[in-house]
Amino acid sequence: MPAPPLTADVLDHADPYTGAQAATVENLLRCWARETDATAPGSGVLHVPLPASGTALTVPVHYWSPTGRHRFGLPRLTGAPASAPPADAVTVAALLVRESADDPGPDGADLVARVADSVRRTAVFLRDRREDHPSDGPDGRPDGGPDLFLAAEQALLLGHPLHPTPKSREGLTEAEAQRYSPELRGSFPLHWVAVAPSVLATDSAWTERGRPVTAPLLTARLAGDGPAPPDGYAVLPLHPWQYRAVRHRPETAALLDAGLLRDLGTRGAPWHPTSSLRTVYRTGAPAMLKLSLALYITNSRRENLRKELHRGVEVHRLLRTGVARQWQAAHPDFDIVRDPAWLAVDGPDGEPVRGLDVVIRHNPFRPTDDVSCVAGLVAPRPRGRADGFGRPTADVPRSRLAEVVTRLAGRTGRLRQAVAAEWFLRYLHHVVRPVLWLDAHAGIALEAHQQNTLLLLDADGWPAGGRYRDNQGYYFRESRRAELDARLPGIGEHSDTFVSDEVTDERFAYYLAINNVFGLIGAFGSQHLADERLLLAAFRRFLRDLASGPAPLHSPLPAQLLDSPVLRCKANLLTRLRGLDELVGPVDTQSAYVTITNPLRA
Repeated sequence: MPAPPLTADVLDHADPYTGAQAATVENLLRCWARETDATAPGSGVLHVPLPASGTALTVPVHYWSPTGRHRFGLPRLTGAPASAPPADAVTVAALLVRESADDPGPDGADLVARVADSVRRTAVFLRDRREDHPSDGPDGRPDGGPDLFLAAEQALLLGHPLHPTPKSREGLTEAEAQRYSPELRGSFPLHWVAVAPSVLATDSAWTERGRPVTAPLLTARLAGDGPAPPDGYAVLPLHPWQYRAVRHRPETAALLDAGLLRDLGTRGAPWHPTSSLRTVYRTGAPAMLKLSLALYITNSRRENLRKELHRGVEVHRLLRTGVARQWQAAHPDFDIVRDPAWLAVDGPDGEPVRGLDVVIRHNPFRPTDDVSCVAGLVAPRPRGRADGFGRPTADVPRSRLAEVVTRLAGRTGRLRQAVAAEWFLRYLHHVVRPVLWLDAHAGIALEAHQQNTLLLLDADGWPAGGRYRDNQGYYFRESRRAELDARLPGIGEHSDTFVSDEVTDERFAYYLAINNVFGLIGAFGSQHLADERLLLAAFRRFLRDLASGPAPLHSPLPAQLLDSPVLRCKANLLTRLRGLDELVGPVDTQSAYVTITNPLRA
């Protein structure tokens, strides 16, 4: 089924709230279609049965995607009079919730509330991007200096296209959302706390010219001319919202009363929220900071767990045992954005005090580096006066991906579909192949979904390299435990990173294949840049070469993708209905998974 013209898009609505409604309805319907493994309707109309309500939804299908990136018109209740308005996002969510009443652990009322919150906030983002900000640069800084990394991080206006509540942030006031939202180009100074040595927990593998640098020294440098702690105390940066949320918790209040924590206030240079909200960035700073933030964002309350802090440093140390050198020899253009240091607080009993911590993440990017998370690269953008890079958008294609491919086609005189196919093949070489190498040679699978995957583009716009980020998202294969322990004795003891091969295979296939590569193919298809069937065929050839070519790569994933008629896929709608938090509990039960048809075999 052909894609609609690029101008016919939910973001073209004159009213941003209407556009936000339409975008959220599409998300809900995509979730339903994926989680029920729906097939393409022959009539061009999707019927969503709602037996619990005694009705159904009738949905025009503008584009049916083999990989799940469908495009839908507005749904209507079957049999409703022609004068009745289409069903809005809250109505669709409530109807789908009624159909799940018998599912274990329903959390439907919360889901509906979060859908409403996500719609409202998305409308604010769309309205803001249509307004002119003549005094601001593309990254929100008054001096107008370009920072391409930050501009890309702030370009993800609609969020995950297969999540029911991608922009829900219940707990933020309007004024707080203005300061703390990357979509609104927010910025803010951090809140600083002084931590007594008796309750300080920290680790660091950060080095400069071969010499170790402690986490307290790193945070003191990042504080600059800001707060000065008492002698012997370390300074801990916190998100201002987080400090207000935790200061009255009993453990924190007791430490403040005892003088083991000292409130130094909110001060210093402003930091900018990136696409995850809680990781903050400052142009030119040597580090980014991954902060705890007790807001529910997508599927989790985003407070760091101590095992995740250990995991980031552990992976950095593991890579330095020789893994990185071998990896770079094979794939010099790919690496992990390291999390080599952290600082946190323990109670007098030695137990971690949750919510008082910071991950110190290396910042490998210059402001002029053209680097973007894949999610931001493929994200649709409204046609306003300026895009996230400060350029007029009246006549540019919908996403940055479409802009890059269209520009390359014009420059080379080639068909856009041919350019898209070559671009995709280069992406597989520069991003997917290195991730598979790490699994094959080191037994480490990365949770490389589109927001965790950073793509570097060359001056012409071709993929030129990649980076992975996220101290949460590592799976050490249980079958490789002895080998990894020989490299780094005691590995996994504090980080809880070893996972059974069966669960690793399931999660690796979802994050790298379904979310990342299939999501990219779906973006190409739904944005009318390439035929998804041709890109799926190219992906099959790529995997076949890795599985059984002249230099096979011994990761289980290529054969699994080629041979399995079905795949296990994260079900975000079902995960939210069940009220699951992806940071709580064993890794194999943190989110809901369903079985879908493998588009490589369909």
